[in-house]
Amino acid sequence: MQSSSAAPILQWSPDKKHTDPERWICIYPAYINSKKTLAQGRRIAKEKCVENPTHQEMRDVLVAASLKVGVENKLYSRERSKELLYRGRIRVQLKNNDGTPINKDFPSRESVMMHLCEMIPKLKTRQNKSLGDQPQTNPSGGKGKGKGKGRR
Repeated sequence: MQSSSAAPILQWSPDKKHTDPERWICIYPAYINSKKTLAQGRRIAKEKCVENPTHQEMRDVLVAASLKVGVENKLYSRERSKELLYRGRIRVQLKNNDGTPINKDFPSRESVMMHLCEMIPKLKTRQNKSLGDQPQTNPSGGKGKGKGKGRR
């Protein structure tokens, strides 16, 4: 049993409006992570997902799509690692107070997650990472040839 003072905060209230941040949808990076299984919290088909998205990338994409976004320092319950890289929860306002969608392109949480999966790979930070990784792997492959076992 919980104390009566904490109960109203945890319960859904019909008095809350769609503009209240408590009514906004929550999206964790694990929902669109291609490295996760369904049991680990992935919610979108693996082919459409993004490899290790961060809450900063998600926020940047949603702000660019002119949605109202809030970032919370929360850890997804199914996430095993407690590192800062995996922390973060995004809250997005989808509806006006009358219940109509704010943006016709995003009527549901699935549409928001699909938009994230499409746009995160196009971010400049993602494109720089993929270009930066290629030259680093080639020179390191040639360093292995040398003297041999060395001193024992």
